[in-house]
Amino acid sequence: MALFALARVTPLPPDETWRRLTDWERHADVVPLTRITVLTSPPTHTGTSFVGRTGLGPLGFDDPMEVVVWEPPTPAAPDRAAHCRLEKRGGFVKGWAEIEVQPHGAGGSRAVWREELSPRLVPSLLDRPLKWAARWVFGRAVDRLLGPARS
Repeated sequence: MALFALARVTPLPPDETWRRLTDWERHADVVPLTRITVLTSPPTHTGTSFVGRTGLGPLGFDDPMEVVVWEPPTPAAPDRAAHCRLEKRGGFVKGWAEIEVQPHGAGGSRAVWREELSPRLVPSLLDRPLKWAARWVFGRAVDRLLGPARS
């Protein structure tokens, strides 16, 4: 099992930070060898389901996820942290991910990504390397999601 957290401060306002981090299809643009298929109708809500397919050709695995908590930023509570929790429901990868976005500084935001990955058939001896690799991959993904828009 790999449990990790990473935090980023960005000049983006909380609603834009939230939008970018919860644009599930866009994750496929920033996570190598991954496709995302959203299985439920938009907009995202509690119960939204999607599958991340990681691999190359027939070699890979599906990572089905469901949104179990959906608390986006709201104008009525501008200082409240937005929060999303995903439950991983796959046969190969179990666990969860949480995204939290809160106001920070003059108009910016702070985003925290927490995740627990529990892949089947991976011995606990590999927990540390898995944690390091997951933190690196997801850190790069979050940096790209929050970075300047690419055309």
